[in-house]
Amino acid sequence: MSEVADGTGSERPAPPAGTSDRDRTDPGTTAGAGWRQLDRRTVLVTALVSAGVAAGAAVPTTLGLAGRLGLAAAVAWVLAGALALIGCGAGGDYIRWRRTRYRIGTERIELHTGLLLVKKRSLSRERIRSVDLTAHPLLRILGLVTVRIGTGEHTGTEATLELDPVRRSEGERLRHELLTRPATGVPGTHREGELAALDPRWIRYAPVSFVTPALGGAAAGAVLQVSDWFGEQGQVLHWIGDRFRDTSLLTMAVILVVTVTVAGVFGALGLWVEMWWSYRLEREPGGTLRIRRGLLTSRSVTIEERRLRGVDIVEPLGIRLFGAARVDAITTGLAKDDEEQHGDHNTLLPAAPRSVADAVAADALRETTAPTGAPLIRHPLAARGRRLRRAALAVLAPVLILGVLGVLLTPVLLWVALGCAVVGLPAGVFLARDAYRGLGHALSGDYLVTRSGTVRRSTAALERAGVIGWTVRQSYFQRRAGLLSVTATTAAGAGAYTVYDAGTSEGLGFASEAVPGLLEPFLERTLPHA
Repeated sequence: MSEVADGTGSERPAPPAGTSDRDRTDPGTTAGAGWRQLDRRTVLVTALVSAGVAAGAAVPTTLGLAGRLGLAAAVAWVLAGALALIGCGAGGDYIRWRRTRYRIGTERIELHTGLLLVKKRSLSRERIRSVDLTAHPLLRILGLVTVRIGTGEHTGTEATLELDPVRRSEGERLRHELLTRPATGVPGTHREGELAALDPRWIRYAPVSFVTPALGGAAAGAVLQVSDWFGEQGQVLHWIGDRFRDTSLLTMAVILVVTVTVAGVFGALGLWVEMWWSYRLEREPGGTLRIRRGLLTSRSVTIEERRLRGVDIVEPLGIRLFGAARVDAITTGLAKDDEEQHGDHNTLLPAAPRSVADAVAADALRETTAPTGAPLIRHPLAARGRRLRRAALAVLAPVLILGVLGVLLTPVLLWVALGCAVVGLPAGVFLARDAYRGLGHALSGDYLVTRSGTVRRSTAALERAGVIGWTVRQSYFQRRAGLLSVTATTAAGAGAYTVYDAGTSEGLGFASEAVPGLLEPFLERTLPHA
């Protein structure tokens, strides 16, 4: 049984019958001359990974079996199981290696793989938008990389080919060969080579990101989960209770929160180092931007400048309070499959001082100044009122529910409701007012700029030529307040960038001026009254 696909789900004729599975050439031959295999050391990698998994599971499994079978018998069973796991893993990967081959032609790149179900897939070279290289520590030691070749379309795995693994030199060759384009001749004096490099001082922004409490909570949950595996969760909770036997409930809560926060801080620092160590942003000949980063797992992402439609300055609340921001690319052609959903694949610059972020944004766009720094038009006061009312509703609704339950069940919930009101209302008002101050839009040269958000403030500069449509929304309450939201749709980035709660005439005028001729057929001009 075989499948033949061209990367979009459509079938195409299979290769001629005379094409042999062993029609390969030496890696140094010209691209398209013959078939190539993955690196044979993939079998060794799989065997070592399987051995690591087996070693990790060996201790708890041996302890669990020793009580029933005795220590010697438990060790024998565990060793037999480990050898079987390693053998099956290595054997399966050997078959995958033997049955996987790829070929680069003048027009297409082809990948054939499979034993019982043979898959024959190909991508047109004209449609290839990304060739990303990734290597975890074991691959780095062996000089190997995983190559992901994608079209940037969001149609599942059919839009991406993965070669796992090949030699690093082969991965670099594929990247250069598949992404090399004729010189674009973009005017300007912007420098080639390195645009930005890691400043170790940027690590100070890691603990104030939202990942810190998440990692702290995960660490606490991991302790309880592991203790439960060994049947010791009750003793762990009893030990914690003994430590706080003579302390008040409030003191115990504060100490536990501080402990979890400290764990989260260390986790955030470690995650930042792993993700961003050796970070470099470079402009390469032929009009491409390349981001390289990673301590243990190295990553390389390439963005064609002709696919770059703008930048997004992202300022999460904690980072923004310290005057920092990160820079994301608004671009077409970056794969977004399940494996890369949370990989910061489109980030040009990690959290850094805002001045550095603006400079990198300007360099990436080949502008003298970053369009995201343009003065923005403020929105009507009615927009602030909408945010204040929503914040009040978000706080008072749970307070009301807790109050009713407190009257019906226990007075303790009344105190909880009071605490939520005392803390939540001022916080809600602060965030609502901050969200209003963050609202704004403008036109800056070839870009339209929109800013919104408070917990996650985003200032997006989108190339006006990249806008393919407008969506105008106006709810009942917006109509009463004389407001509307206009959304620019594009094939790049998030696909939609919205100007929230602008004045009716102001928002429509902005959309009309940003992309002349696109919205005019749907507008009716009104003359001022005499």
